[in-house]
Amino acid sequence: MEKNSQIHIILVDDHQVVRDGIKSLLSACQEAEVIAEADSGAALFDLLRQHQPDIILLDIGLPDISGIEITRRLREEYPKIGVLILSMYNSEAYIFNALKAGAMGYLPKTTTRAELTEAVRQVHKGQEYFAPSISNIILKSFVRQSRNDSDSDQQKLTQRETEILRLFAEGKTNPEIADALFISVRTVESHKNHIMQKLELKTTVDLIKFAIRSKIIEI
Repeated sequence: MEKNSQIHIILVDDHQVVRDGIKSLLSACQEAEVIAEADSGAALFDLLRQHQPDIILLDIGLPDISGIEITRRLREEYPKIGVLILSMYNSEAYIFNALKAGAMGYLPKTTTRAELTEAVRQVHKGQEYFAPSISNIILKSFVRQSRNDSDSDQQKLTQRETEILRLFAEGKTNPEIADALFISVRTVESHKNHIMQKLELKTTVDLIKFAIRSKIIEI
């Protein structure tokens, strides 16, 4: 994704009223600019011949192509574009299928203005972002998968790294962690990157799974 000050966005939802609502929420994010809108997968791929967005805000339930399949195609054909899912479908199956397809974030359509703004900013920086309600679904899924997994590399982490990992796995955003620990957002991001390097993890989901398996957090 481009790291320009302006964040170019294409909205994809088959309901005009929803797109209007999203644009209203995004008005709080001064650097965000909606450069185009699409009401179907086909319309989106037509737009991509003319526009170069940083982020695509994508619904899953489109009339022609599933948002999951669109995400998969985008990751293959336009890997520099960040895909942020904004959907009414919040079951485990939809969430994990979207993540496997390459989505960098997932929000429910009941998301707040602040949440959407933070998600757009994080995805633009190349970071993953999940609404707290989505993080909870992911956490509960991994709890079931990790009950009998006692392996832990927690000793590799410093006390501060463990503290940051715990807060992150509890669903706190980078700014919230920074406020809680009286450090900068950039320091939080740096610690998070170090944690992932130490533990040889690739995604935010891997971090959450590790936190559960190592009993850094309990559900």
